[in-house]
Amino acid sequence: MSSPLLPLTWHLARRSGRRGLQSHLLAAGAAAVSALVLLVLLAAWSGAGTRADRTDWRTPQPDRNGTAVQTLSTTFVRGEPVTVVDLAQLPGRKATPAPPGVAAFPEPGQVYLSPALAELVHGLPRNQLADRFPEPREYGTVGDAGLAAPGELLAVIGRAPSDPAVSGAAGRSVMASGLADRAVVSGFSGTAPSVFTAQDRSTVLIGIGLLVVPVIVLASAAGRLGAARREQRLAALRLAGATPRQILAMSGAEAAAVGAVGAATGALAYAALLPALAGLPFGIGTWFTADLWVGVAGAAAVVAGVASLTALSAVSALREVVRSPLGVAQQSDPRRTRMIRLVLFAGLVLYVVVTARDGGLKISQQVALLILFYGAFWIVGPWATDRIGRVLGRFARRPATLLAARRLSDDPRGAWRTVSGLVLAGFVAGFFSVAHLSFDTFEHPDQVAVAAPDGAHGRAAVRQSADRARELLKDAGVPATVQALTGARSDESLLLGGPGVLVRISGSDPARLDAATTALAPLNPASPPYTDKSLTAVDDLVQDQLRGLSLASMAVSFVVATASAGLTAAANVLDRRRVYGLLRLAGTPLRVLDRARVRETVVPLVLLAGTMTGCGVYAAVKLNDAGGTTLDATGALQLGLCALLGAAAMFTAIGASRPLLRAVTDNPSQQPD
Repeated sequence: MSSPLLPLTWHLARRSGRRGLQSHLLAAGAAAVSALVLLVLLAAWSGAGTRADRTDWRTPQPDRNGTAVQTLSTTFVRGEPVTVVDLAQLPGRKATPAPPGVAAFPEPGQVYLSPALAELVHGLPRNQLADRFPEPREYGTVGDAGLAAPGELLAVIGRAPSDPAVSGAAGRSVMASGLADRAVVSGFSGTAPSVFTAQDRSTVLIGIGLLVVPVIVLASAAGRLGAARREQRLAALRLAGATPRQILAMSGAEAAAVGAVGAATGALAYAALLPALAGLPFGIGTWFTADLWVGVAGAAAVVAGVASLTALSAVSALREVVRSPLGVAQQSDPRRTRMIRLVLFAGLVLYVVVTARDGGLKISQQVALLILFYGAFWIVGPWATDRIGRVLGRFARRPATLLAARRLSDDPRGAWRTVSGLVLAGFVAGFFSVAHLSFDTFEHPDQVAVAAPDGAHGRAAVRQSADRARELLKDAGVPATVQALTGARSDESLLLGGPGVLVRISGSDPARLDAATTALAPLNPASPPYTDKSLTAVDDLVQDQLRGLSLASMAVSFVVATASAGLTAAANVLDRRRVYGLLRLAGTPLRVLDRARVRETVVPLVLLAGTMTGCGVYAAVKLNDAGGTTLDATGALQLGLCALLGAAAMFTAIGASRPLLRAVTDNPSQQPD
């Protein structure tokens, strides 16, 4: 015999009327936003790993019995890195397989270019880029399988084993680690990704740690939207003889269905937005669309997770219905909070501070502590809201303030859910607005350096290289000053104390710099000319990633917070329509009710968000101290802008539900409640 619970649940949901439908739509909207953001975070995580895996073939993996020589070098054009992989098949060895994205192992003189690099080669004058590579009859193309991003600049060049580009000690220059290397290899199954993608996943993990808790909070709030109406209905069923298990099953099924529909809508929105998401730059460039697709299984898992979280949240809100259905039906049991929340909060914060102070934590451990810190504020939030309501009620002098205080004390968890998103977003804004990481940089924009070849470190040999450099630059038409250095001070040139040729370009023109770099390429084929970008490329990339992460995290956190505040504020109006109707019948003006709604949101938001923002600022100051940097005016202005955005988001969210308040209080004597 089939259970009557599901048909009864469906019947009650259909008969809940227009207000019930509105509550379901709000809950589905919260679930949709949660699923969408979770899928985007999961896509960034998996995509970062995927494109890092596609670059590990470039790092030579030494093999004593290898079949080919592989060298890795990095040159720069217009300040952008160009990764160059030179390959030479060793004679008398078995054939080496082709590298990823290349049709066949390149023969000597063959050149394969990525589409973006091919466009630059054909678009720039030959003396600025194309002359750095051999001139083939026809350029080949590196396919997507060998590229990290659509716009990546990569060249794969075939060489003879005796060519100085592969026979010399590549990587002996002072370039940043990972930009140059050489080894005898037998294949391209490397395990170390490119330096330009190695940090992508760790950076994304920080963003996930900052955003996953507010998103989960929004998903759990979806199960509690319309909770008051659901409690009244289920309390009546409980008084009519329904068992606690039946009540929980009905509520869980209804919330899971609403959450699943909303999460599925969010998944469809994610699929539709994939091309736009792929166009967002991160690290080395934009994304391949396929990299950001989490698959049907991943999307289904997120949908199921959001639906389960929504159902769990709805079931957990029914403890009072199960324990005291009569009290719920009569609305005689204010939802007080206990002091244990403050104790747990203090313990968790103390643990996070002590653990973080020890230092030496991995990225994953830091993210775990960050999530734990968020959890501590989530635990103490309702308790703090309850106490704010009590204090506010004690000193209230106006009716709107008194009503706001009563609502805060009667339902502190509901009031906290309205502001929790913006409170947690305050930490993100406070941290990223003040945090300012910087690295020691070599600012020599007018210099090009060429390390002395092996065996040519003497003064006479270096001078000979300098004379050759002057001839090459003269033929290229590049005005420059050439110096032969055998022991220059590190703060004066890019040679950092090593022997070699230092070229100073007149005018610091990027085109001249590229032309000089191209002209000097024959001077030492084993160690190409380099600029200051070769020393700072990795650090610049990390700073750009953190800057992009900060903007993306603040944008997403404010979007989630605004959605949470707006949906929760609208749901609170629907849940309290009976109370609002009675107040209107008692003669309370609509503007007083609206002011009370605003104050019950503004007061806890200002106090709690201010505290959370202060915590973010404190964490950023500590980070700045560790990095030897200080707060600048830009950070303070950005923090002020974030505060204005937060205030605008809050008032927008509250104002959006004002027409709903007017609708539910219109002709209250005719309302069925």
